[in-house]
Amino acid sequence: MCLVWGSTWFVVREGLGEMQPFGSGGMRFFLAWVLMLVVAPGIAAREGGERPTWQLVLAMATGNFAISYGIVYWAEQTLPSGLTAVLWAVFPLMTAGVSQLQGTEARLRGAQWWGLVVGFVGVVLLFLTDVRSVGGDAIERGLVLLLSPLVSALSTAYIKRHGAHVSAALLNRSALLVGSLMLLAAALLVEGGVDPPRTTAGVLGVVYLALFGTVLTFTLYFWVLRQASTVALSLIAYVTPAIALVVGAGLGEERVTGWTLGGLAFVLVGCALVLRRPAGRAVEA
Repeated sequence: MCLVWGSTWFVVREGLGEMQPFGSGGMRFFLAWVLMLVVAPGIAAREGGERPTWQLVLAMATGNFAISYGIVYWAEQTLPSGLTAVLWAVFPLMTAGVSQLQGTEARLRGAQWWGLVVGFVGVVLLFLTDVRSVGGDAIERGLVLLLSPLVSALSTAYIKRHGAHVSAALLNRSALLVGSLMLLAAALLVEGGVDPPRTTAGVLGVVYLALFGTVLTFTLYFWVLRQASTVALSLIAYVTPAIALVVGAGLGEERVTGWTLGGLAFVLVGCALVLRRPAGRAVEA
């Protein structure tokens, strides 16, 4: 999951050279739904689980697909892919915060609260340096981008709480259809229609995002979510921004400054402090 998701940030940004953000995201998830129509029954038969309720489908479609990815695609029109991934690394902090409000995880103590402060300092550092240096409306897009991990954290926590016995494959399949239709509708209203990719690279990019970046990863993610806590699973945010920075710098020639690495370090240290368990306390499943 980390390897694939770490590469998708760059593929998304490259695709925006040919397509508008909502149309691009809508096409990705619609194609992923078509693929899930083929593979979901077989996966569901092996993994077990109940059919998802419409509430769970709607939560995942809006929170994990339409709103969250709609914001990411929109933000990457301006922000470099690696920097976008680094800002999204606050996901574990937001997941921990949501879990505290819902009472589904142990209360934060001592150094864990300091983790929230350290992570916040890292985000502020990134906005004062790398985000500001991008110019244009980068600050505004960066602030809106922070809503993406928040919405995703809320949706994931809801699914964890109410979908423990639901088939991840069937949930993913249904949510992909609803989420893709939401994004395609937004494309019609805001972008004046859906522009398909015009080059072979553009087509391959959409296929890669649909097959690997959506069907494979989200099916695995929500299957693992049935076994692990939302906070523990959010640890993938440690790995994906580092991969995204390497891919963006290597393939897209994006700049990685000392401020980038410093801001990322603050965010990840903050995550580490928040996610650490007090001595003698077992990790909750």
